[in-house]
Amino acid sequence: MASTKKASNARVIGLAVAGAVGGFLFGFDSSVVNGAVNPIASQFHLSSTITGLAVASALIGCAIGAILGGRIGDRFGRIPTMVVAAILFFISAIGAGFAADVWLFILWRLVGGLGIGIASVVAPAYIAEISPKKLRGRLASLQQLAITLGIFAALLSDTIFANSAGDAAAKFWFDLEAWRWMFIAGVVPAAVYGILSLTLPESPRFHVLKGEDAKAREQIEAIWPGENVESSLREMKESVREDKESAKGSLRGNRFGLKPIVWVGIILSIFQQFVGINVIFYYSTTLWRAVGFSERDSFTVSVITSVTNVLVTLIAIFLVDKVGRRPILLVGSIGMTVSLAVMALAFSQAHIVAGAPSLPGGWGPLALVAANVFVIAFGASWGPIIWVLLGEIFPNRIRARALGVGAAAQWIANFVVTITFPPLSAFSLPLTYGLYALFAALSFFFVLGVVPETKGVSLEETGGTKRDQAANRMASAKTSKGA
Repeated sequence: MASTKKASNARVIGLAVAGAVGGFLFGFDSSVVNGAVNPIASQFHLSSTITGLAVASALIGCAIGAILGGRIGDRFGRIPTMVVAAILFFISAIGAGFAADVWLFILWRLVGGLGIGIASVVAPAYIAEISPKKLRGRLASLQQLAITLGIFAALLSDTIFANSAGDAAAKFWFDLEAWRWMFIAGVVPAAVYGILSLTLPESPRFHVLKGEDAKAREQIEAIWPGENVESSLREMKESVREDKESAKGSLRGNRFGLKPIVWVGIILSIFQQFVGINVIFYYSTTLWRAVGFSERDSFTVSVITSVTNVLVTLIAIFLVDKVGRRPILLVGSIGMTVSLAVMALAFSQAHIVAGAPSLPGGWGPLALVAANVFVIAFGASWGPIIWVLLGEIFPNRIRARALGVGAAAQWIANFVVTITFPPLSAFSLPLTYGLYALFAALSFFFVLGVVPETKGVSLEETGGTKRDQAANRMASAKTSKGA
């Protein structure tokens, strides 16, 4: 039995890792633009507003893809949806690399964003649905680990191309600028994701949803040997029956048109982005140059920051099923608030030199340390844990669609932060980082008051806010006393 359980765990982990490669594309796509910001703005003669639009353009596609991803996943299955996402990203990588002007660049980035948005929904849903509840938190965290690895790979490849060419704007292979090769390199992870997706089994819950009980039973036996197959199948079928009786999985409710738990997912997603994490990964090369680093050194520091992000994500994966989701989020909110406040203070001392901020004396190193503490606090908490919660807090009947709405909210919030950073930072960096610190502080109180704990709860039992969980426990206690 022990060897069977180990083999089962190993197989599930392998499937989850393969499914999480979509997160790698997410991370790669979101950060590959980092090293290209300055040469794109220079080559296409862009204002700060259009530069922000070019950087954030993929996020519009991501929001649309996230909304469509749940519907496509429910209709055609998780695996075909993953393949579509890979194809879209593959096309985008080539199109962005050969774009003749900024509007074509924006168009192809939109296409890639569509694929990434789809993958951002289907990957966590797939991982949650194939994972036993004792491993689900750690396996769901693989999505964020894959994202951080994608960020690292993007920044590393940006550094290699820029340093090899001598400058990100310099000509490289086949007389194409180095920044173009940064995007073309995305064809490699896109192809890997597409091929891996074709080797994965479909989610057993999707088979139950489609009334394919025999296929669902077969997948349960293959993925979870040693589990009570009939019991698991009954739970899934009961969940699907309840779905059909509950307005066919409608997201509508009495809180501004949506169910309260859907709003929890939306607000969590917004907070995750409004703390400004992607400013570090989209604009960090520009940021470190303001601190006093050369372009070459700025690339190196960005890579180091991305490595730190990967390492702390591993810490979160180790702790999520031991400590729980809420405690990790609360500690992360405190760490982000303090570090962002320090960054706001540091940049309040900046002087403008040649049109760019420059930090004097010890303020530069302090800002650098604070930024990395912020990355640590985020990477060990809000980065991975939000993806875990989005895969767990929604009832089965609305999970895929609610995940799509939550992910879309995340992409829209990401877009808002990304497109507003250039003009906001040009107006006042202290104000910008002060706003991010404020949202980090607000996230603490939101988690404390509303967010439910899902540690050790099966997917069939999750769903509902913190208040809903308390009401359910009281009802259960009364029933037990009555019995």
